[in-house]
Amino acid sequence: MSLFAVEYTYSESTATARDGLRPDHRAWLGGLVEAGTVRATGPWTDGSGALIVVDVDAETAARELMSQDPFARAGLVDAVRITGWQPVMGVFND
Repeated sequence: MSLFAVEYTYSESTATARDGLRPDHRAWLGGLVEAGTVRATGPWTDGSGALIVVDVDAETAARELMSQDPFARAGLVDAVRITGWQPVMGVFND
């Protein structure tokens, strides 16, 4: 498997809708954490987006996976950037 950093960008105009779907979004992510597919996740502290680190075979798999997010399915993610990531030191090397 390979690690990919998935960066979400949100707009203020979708904040209320995201609040309503957040339980579904987090339940979906929680299942992926339990399966070992999502290695870390959390919002930016300024509310502008989030980072999700996924462990999948290829960028296309990461893109397909993220399209299933309740936020994405509802059109609440303004932009998605997916970048392969090679950790050199730290907890992601364990």
